[in-house]
Amino acid sequence: MRPKSFEAHCLRLPAATKVVQWEGTSVFKVGGKMFALAGGYIESTGGFMFKTSNMAYQLLIEQGLARPAPYLARATWVQLVRNDALPDAELKAYLDQAHALIAAKLTRKSRKALGFD
Repeated sequence: MRPKSFEAHCLRLPAATKVVQWEGTSVFKVGGKMFALAGGYIESTGGFMFKTSNMAYQLLIEQGLARPAPYLARATWVQLVRNDALPDAELKAYLDQAHALIAAKLTRKSRKALGFD
């Protein structure tokens, strides 16, 4: 997947926002919490980064498609070995899941304000 497609998909998700931090890295958030990273620093070190479930984390790493994300691995984030390591449809599904995982952890008040409840 190309970075522009990655960005477009992330921003299509409910209440998603983008800020640019850390050497021009695009940080995608929901309710002020990160769910995916692309570009900038990420581009120079390999592939896209995103939050995963425990099972997806193990699966992606065991299959050699991703590695534990620097500084975020303990929170089950992965970094793809290459931006094209996954077919676009699969990557979109993982991004949808990342967004849902983070949105589910928001406070009830935040979820209501963002239109999730």
